[in-house]
Amino acid sequence: MGLVSGLVVYILLWWWVFLMTLPFGAKAPDAVETGHATSAPAKPMLWWKAGITTLIAGILFAIVYWIIVSEIINLDTA
Repeated sequence: MGLVSGLVVYILLWWWVFLMTLPFGAKAPDAVETGHATSAPAKPMLWWKAGITTLIAGILFAIVYWIIVSEIINLDTA
């Protein structure tokens, strides 16, 4: 796996995991302020979710990298 393809795989894994973590801990506020969406979370904790996402995506990337390098799944067409 080259540098660019590895980076693309990591970025895709990161976004996939990040979008999966967004609903966790999201609670709508009791009193909604004027102009705010009623479904907007009171405390979204985005930095915490981004950190957890980075850790999980790193672990998943290591697994994917190992599968590709050990040729369990061969991506060469020739």
